[in-house]
Amino acid sequence: MDGFLQWIGNHWLEIFGTACLLLYIFLEIKQQSSLWVVGFISATVYVVVFFRSGLYASSALNVYYMAASVYGMYCWRFAPNADNGKRPVSRLGFSSGIVLVLIFAVLYASVGHVLDNYTDSPVPYGDALAMALSFVATWMLARKILEHWILWIFINFFSSGLYFWCELYPTAGLFVIYGVMSVVGWFKWKKPINHS
Repeated sequence: MDGFLQWIGNHWLEIFGTACLLLYIFLEIKQQSSLWVVGFISATVYVVVFFRSGLYASSALNVYYMAASVYGMYCWRFAPNADNGKRPVSRLGFSSGIVLVLIFAVLYASVGHVLDNYTDSPVPYGDALAMALSFVATWMLARKILEHWILWIFINFFSSGLYFWCELYPTAGLFVIYGVMSVVGWFKWKKPINHS
């Protein structure tokens, strides 16, 4: 019992971040704009958690999540096409998709190279893959694009293995739950699509 309590004491920040992220995805599925406040808090926590574990791209990604939380709140609540404070769900257009693929490719290659050659990251290209895809998926979420769920399904299951490898067990378990909830989110969001 003492070992378990000591482990909780050593990982309390990660456990708190995990709880915040569970609330975050629940609010995301429900399309509640308060998800962005919870997202800001959890991102702040995970900047520290991932940096301490040598997952530098994931740590940097959470700095981006902090900024994306502010942008997402604006897009969901105050953007010109938000109807009564609710932005409608939309689909990814072809030209936007091409741009996002290019952004992903540049991010993945450059971040992977930097992590592999200039840091002690234990999984440089895995960390870079999760970071680059998450960067794109978060922007899509801020714009309320349905297909962001497809990216999250992959990212969440992939990241679970990555975090398990780095012995971040609560976070690894969280991302398995995230993967399942991302499938639920896909079906929930698929109903009220704006086809315009």
